[in-house]
Amino acid sequence: MGSRVVVTGLGVCAPNGVGLKSFYRSMQMGVSGIRHFAELEELNFGCQVAGAPQISQEQLRSHFTSLEQRGLKATGIIYGVMAGLDAWKDAALPLAAEDDPDWHSGIVFGSGTLGVDKFNEAMNLVDEGNVRRLGSTTVIQTMASGVSAYLGGKIGCGNQVTTNSSACTTGTESLLMGFDRIKNGQAERMLVGSCSDSGPYVWGGFDAMRILPRNFNDRPESASRPMSASAQGFVPGSGAGALVLESLDSAKARGANIYAEVLGGNINSGGQRGGGTMTAPNSESVQRCILSALENSKVQASEVDIVNGHLTATSKDALEIENWSRALKRKGGDFPRINSFKGHFGHCLSAAGSIELVACILQLKEQMVFGNLNCEDLHPEIVKIISSDCVPHKSMNTDFQVLAKASFGFGDVNACAIFRTC
Repeated sequence: MGSRVVVTGLGVCAPNGVGLKSFYRSMQMGVSGIRHFAELEELNFGCQVAGAPQISQEQLRSHFTSLEQRGLKATGIIYGVMAGLDAWKDAALPLAAEDDPDWHSGIVFGSGTLGVDKFNEAMNLVDEGNVRRLGSTTVIQTMASGVSAYLGGKIGCGNQVTTNSSACTTGTESLLMGFDRIKNGQAERMLVGSCSDSGPYVWGGFDAMRILPRNFNDRPESASRPMSASAQGFVPGSGAGALVLESLDSAKARGANIYAEVLGGNINSGGQRGGGTMTAPNSESVQRCILSALENSKVQASEVDIVNGHLTATSKDALEIENWSRALKRKGGDFPRINSFKGHFGHCLSAAGSIELVACILQLKEQMVFGNLNCEDLHPEIVKIISSDCVPHKSMNTDFQVLAKASFGFGDVNACAIFRTC
């Protein structure tokens, strides 16, 4: 059967809140972290709004030494280290002794595009023939596993320390990878999560694809409109989310605060067949992912109380709702309450799943469903499938047990995780 797995720590570095308290307050109150970026306007971007964590010097100093801050340009690493260390602290876990790694703790911390600004600096120096000026941290800031390596050294983890990468599915995938390692008895604790760089070098490619909203540059907080009839595309975001997963036995033995239980999940791909492409989902694979996640978790579709969707504010939102409805065999007023957090902080790319997972776990712990932003005008195709009452606009307290969270990514990849209150 394997170990039961619970969540004992949370950390977040999001556009609408850096740190758990600030983030929870923003989610509860429906505060958006999307703002206008003058830099994007100067660079002639069509979409000049985005979401990026606003980090103070005090917050930076509390997570990085002055030496570590020197030449630190990889924003994804900054966000990931802050969220990861905060989650570890929230779980009341110590850092390993200097000469003795923690053999029972590991890390799966994902990234997508990491260290782009550092890459830019490094390439310019190389092209100018100034290789010696690159500095000693260029490699760790630009390698894909830089964030997990950084966290592994700060915490002293002696178990598996690795980075996964699967586009927008990365964060939810990292959680399920860590879950499997504990479930199989290979670790007692796993720090899981993901991060994404911020800035024009990351967001530019999406602007070129013309899949970002261009008519909200003067109204940034209204730009991200998941499930809305007036949605024009996703707003790019960035940041990091982190969760400490732990075997239930370990958590109980040390009297840890338990947020929720991870029941299971599933990861699959549509193979870019059957309607699936690099950017569009194979609906059958999405439904299979949800159904397999329920089966793996030993949960009936009728037991799902809350769905947190991927729902990015594109033309595919209605299709996602249809896939959920078909997989759960629930529609109209029988459908679970559903929310998307993209209205609060945009689509945070490789960090999306993990930041949203932190919010999902807070919902379970606080017995509160966070409201959706900017979807007062629900898309008519969505209303044909589910009742508008299933889409809360304001946060509300309610008793519930089971939450399903899914992420879908470029490359036709899917992940779904199932959680229960403890």
